[in-house]
Amino acid sequence: MHLRRSIRVLLLGVPIAASAHSFAPPYTLPVPFSLYAFGAAAALVLSFVIVGVFASAPAIGRMPLATDQTAGGVPRAGWSLRLGRLLALVLLVLCIATGLFGAQNAYANWSMTFFWIVFVLGVPYATALVGDFYAAVNPWKVLVEALESVHLRFDGRLRYPPALGYYPALLLYMAFIWIELFGRLGPRGLAVALAAYTAINLAGAWLFGKQAWFRHGEFFGVFLRLVGKMSPWARPWDPVEAARADRGRRWRMPFTGLLEERADHISLVVFILFMLSSTAFDGLQATLPWVTVFWKGIYPAIAPLFTPATGNQYLISTQLYYLWQWLSLLVSPLAYLGVLVAFVAGVRAVTRSTLSVHALVLRFALSLLPIAFVYHVTHYYTLLLAQGGQVVRLASDPFGIGWDIFGTARQRIEPLMIDVEAVWHTQVALIVAGHIVSVYLAHVEALRTFSTPRRATLSQLPMLVLMVVFTTMGLWILSLPMSPGG
Repeated sequence: MHLRRSIRVLLLGVPIAASAHSFAPPYTLPVPFSLYAFGAAAALVLSFVIVGVFASAPAIGRMPLATDQTAGGVPRAGWSLRLGRLLALVLLVLCIATGLFGAQNAYANWSMTFFWIVFVLGVPYATALVGDFYAAVNPWKVLVEALESVHLRFDGRLRYPPALGYYPALLLYMAFIWIELFGRLGPRGLAVALAAYTAINLAGAWLFGKQAWFRHGEFFGVFLRLVGKMSPWARPWDPVEAARADRGRRWRMPFTGLLEERADHISLVVFILFMLSSTAFDGLQATLPWVTVFWKGIYPAIAPLFTPATGNQYLISTQLYYLWQWLSLLVSPLAYLGVLVAFVAGVRAVTRSTLSVHALVLRFALSLLPIAFVYHVTHYYTLLLAQGGQVVRLASDPFGIGWDIFGTARQRIEPLMIDVEAVWHTQVALIVAGHIVSVYLAHVEALRTFSTPRRATLSQLPMLVLMVVFTTMGLWILSLPMSPGG
């Protein structure tokens, strides 16, 4: 998962990428941004009309939720799955080992490119295409099961409190994004963070049991499980989950997996909103408008309260700015939650529904996932294209000490650079497409929630306004680097 600060150092080792960034003429929008915003809003309104007239609630097969107990025996994993699980564990160990003992040059150390580019970026995009294969090869779960084979118990000392929901995963996700944006980790720092995360997962699985912890506490698992619901591949990769599901189903329409379940806890809603808000924050926090808010709006008001006796005002102001950034990241999903609750309250008012706002938020939350996903793609896919291929070269010399295991260490792998104009228009298309999909999913959910098609259509008027707001804001953030003074 949302990487620019962490990966800029990596890109310094790619001469073409660096020169292109330094010498290419700046790109400016061919037409004013207002025309893009108007066109995107018009596309959403038109899609709303088409969906409202023609869409009906499809027959969606629901898969049962995972539980802590497995009926019958646990299905045996095939050799390919066992190999994948072993490989995942080896890659985790290698990430930690190369970070601790390898070269500390970020672009020469295999762990930095593999973790930040291949895993954090590539795996979610692959999951959206082929389903949640991570659930079957989760290296931390593999480690727990390996320890169980030597008679260590991970059946839980405490029953997982239902009220805790997905808050452990949410807090770990927030910590991860903070590290990504502000931690400036080198290889050794990344290795220490992965080792600490491994210890947290072992402790959580020991305390609450591996099934409960890896469903609610391991945030990569929660993140990728949500992304996997958008995949056209219907059957779970994990053999235990596949045994519970409809074994006859293999394929489904893309994104309709989001209609098979509803959010079961408000913490999962906040997790989804943090997927949105953290990516938006990453795009916004380095722009002039965002910086101006603090230095011209907030700082003059609070500076007199923090004047140091030594006169070192620069140090204090820098610390205050970082505190402002950290607090903004922390409260960003709560701000999005407030907006969502306000619009869902509008839905409840226009439909005169007997369901509570809380219940309606849980029903409509998963329809926001396509928006969160396209935000992630539009912000980061160029990094995957530019740097992802370097993992082939680095795999031959993962420690950066002169090895050439696969004969690729000295191979020149050109980064795939895309014209800025193509990047911008691809971003616009993805943002609009993601919101149109969300309009459709929200309308289908409304048809299943409200008693008549008319009430379902009325319910989506506030949600349409919300989608237009999200679309415009997302495009505006993406356009800022291309705008004068952005």
